Amino acid sequence: MSTNVGTLDRALRVLLGLALLALPLLAPLGGFWTGISLIIGLVFLATAALRLCPIYAIFNIRTCK
Repeated sequence: MSTNVGTLDRALRVLLGLALLALPLLAPLGGFWTGISLIIGLVFLATAALRLCPIYAIFNIRTCK
């Protein structure tokens, strides 16, 4: 599968992923919301690392050149 996440999109995903991973450490969210924050943060980091977003692939969106 080819990449569909561009440079700016990738950088934003890394920043948002790291912020979501740090959020439970900085603010008490409760068990459920901590888990949601960690899962979504990991998904953002994984899609940035792989440069592939499955949702973009479904809708045939490409943010890379």
